[in-house]
Amino acid sequence: MNEPAVAHLRPGPDPVSPVGLDLHHLGAHLRTHCPPLAGAPLSATLIAGGKSNLTYLLDAGDRELVLRRPPLGHVLATAHDMAREFRVISALAPTAVPVPEPVLFCADPEVIGAPFYLMERVRGSVYRRREQTDALSPQQRRELAMAMMETLATLHTIDPAEVGLADFGRPEGFLARQVRRWSGQLDRSRSRDLPGIDLLRDRLAATVPADTGAGRIVHGDYRLDNLLTLVDPVRVCAVLDWEMATLGDPLADLGLLLTYWDVLGGAEASAGNPVADGLGPHAGFPAGADLIERYATHSGIDVGPLHWHIALGCFKLAVICEGIHYRHTLGQTLGEGFDRIGDMVAPLVAHGLTAAGER
Repeated sequence: MNEPAVAHLRPGPDPVSPVGLDLHHLGAHLRTHCPPLAGAPLSATLIAGGKSNLTYLLDAGDRELVLRRPPLGHVLATAHDMAREFRVISALAPTAVPVPEPVLFCADPEVIGAPFYLMERVRGSVYRRREQTDALSPQQRRELAMAMMETLATLHTIDPAEVGLADFGRPEGFLARQVRRWSGQLDRSRSRDLPGIDLLRDRLAATVPADTGAGRIVHGDYRLDNLLTLVDPVRVCAVLDWEMATLGDPLADLGLLLTYWDVLGGAEASAGNPVADGLGPHAGFPAGADLIERYATHSGIDVGPLHWHIALGCFKLAVICEGIHYRHTLGQTLGEGFDRIGDMVAPLVAHGLTAAGER
């Protein structure tokens, strides 16, 4: 693993900053807009592992914060909206859904080169790779998986209006718009032949089910490695990465989770995949069906058949991987595994076609 990129801000005109973060301008902005941080010496570490928005650990004297900003270069429209992330964690902070405490949002791209926000650091572990999850006991893996589903159930039972999110999205027609949205993102990221992906798109568009429970808060990329957790005892400390959150059908979250869990976490695709090879049944966790049962028990939501939603999850994740692959070909990605991310598109499309009844 590469060493994290670390930079320090000290007195002087030319502080050295990590890629994607101008510490000199950030310090000046904080002096004006966040008095508690004014004058604190800053150091920043680019946190490894993100395949999308860039995340930095910021040391500000006696406080540790996390800074989030969009990726470098080519980005998909609306997929990296810092204002939406900041708004949703601010709304959920007083609820039973664990999120980091929001600190500051900046819409001005001139400060560090892009909009960004700051939140308090939450201590916990992110489980993504086999070398991490192999150290867990079978009981810890089961408890982690169940805590993950209970947290998602809690999110989906929150009334958006009660937390100021009544206008956070357009629930009506959510699933059909998801197909159109990711079809558009595919067109903006397509740089090579992708066999079967147009067939999958067309099949999804022709068979959109009725929205179930439309109007709930949907995370948009919910999975174990977007959580900070502890294992002694097991608990979820914070849900992270809200960049695709909106109001919509909660079954979309379940379909994408099962795509990560049973498709990428299955025996065929799990070993060595650059997305998250330490998740799912192949890494010793319970099967997706057990997760869905726990979710249904705690949420009271009728999950019904999820084949279409899994197919949508496969399509969405294939498009995301293709977008990351495209940025990698342009030299606009930071972190490990980007040279292999494009290899995940074909198996995702194949599984999506199977779920959609095309194979």
